[in-house]
Amino acid sequence: MYAYIVGKVDSFGEGFIVVEAAGIGYFINVSDTTVARFGRVGEVVKIFTYLSVREDDMSLYGFYSLEEKRMFLRLITVSGVGPKMAIGILSAADVNTLATSIVSGDTKALSKVKGIGKKTAERIIVELKESIGDDGASFLSVGAGAQGSDPMIEDALELLTSLGVSRTEAYSLVAACKKDARNVNELVMMVLKRLDK
Repeated sequence: MYAYIVGKVDSFGEGFIVVEAAGIGYFINVSDTTVARFGRVGEVVKIFTYLSVREDDMSLYGFYSLEEKRMFLRLITVSGVGPKMAIGILSAADVNTLATSIVSGDTKALSKVKGIGKKTAERIIVELKESIGDDGASFLSVGAGAQGSDPMIEDALELLTSLGVSRTEAYSLVAACKKDARNVNELVMMVLKRLDK
């Protein structure tokens, strides 16, 4: 129903932000990351939103970027993960770290999130690993603060998959190597060295 809201920050606290737009104050449930980005009273913000409608509740959830919203939407498709738990997961780890944990199958990192046991962590990995691996470039770009995809990451993923590396494995390795690479060639060479080990 609401794709995004543009307005002034009226107030904020742990797990929420109130944005005033056209004389209406919207109470929006958000991750700690979004509070950190938008938590200044009077600041004009554009916050991407998702309206959760249940039999006994209507709640608005907000995100600082489209990538954070996309990750949230994927998380709530997992059996046993509702909007509140998904926001908790996004509060515990940024989108880049979360995507890397899912693709690499790191249940320990996911189990550290309050309310997530080992079984739920495993379910998240099983159900989301392939789809996040297939769409990894935009999630990897978030770690650098980008709002869109990073061309270096996209080029490296394309090159690696053309060499026969699965997209999921390429994503996981690019995530591990990208901070040390200055260009596509360096990034691909680092990944290939890891594959040779």
